[in-house]
Amino acid sequence: MFKHILVPTDGSELSRAAAKRAISFASEAGARVTAFYAKPEYPIAYFGEGALIDPTTPEKFTEMAEQQASQYLAEVTAWCQEAGVECSTLSTTSDIPYEAIINAAEQSGCDLIFMASHGRKGISGFLLGSETNKVLTHSKVPVLVYR
Repeated sequence: MFKHILVPTDGSELSRAAAKRAISFASEAGARVTAFYAKPEYPIAYFGEGALIDPTTPEKFTEMAEQQASQYLAEVTAWCQEAGVECSTLSTTSDIPYEAIINAAEQSGCDLIFMASHGRKGISGFLLGSETNKVLTHSKVPVLVYR
């Protein structure tokens, strides 16, 4: 049924567990995986007359984000190799992760997004928002949520 699964990861234990389950699901379905990571944008914060608060340079921040993306995506790639599942990786820079996830799925031709949910409910879910909920709300690609 599903032949190409987007697996977003943020490096958290929950997303790592979801990635492992997604790979198992892909193996059973004969699907391939695209592992995805949305790198954060450089946080520009000004104080007073425009003095930058964050001492990290944009170049250093970008380098650290690239290293983090490589680490998280390499982890998923290794799990795919162990399971015999074809895997590619993709990362983009975005401060709006849900949009980046949807765009990655559409641009990669994925027919399923398999992602974790932190399961926040009530006021914390409302205040913090949920990237998973936003993907569910806005995606035209089917979404499988793993808890």
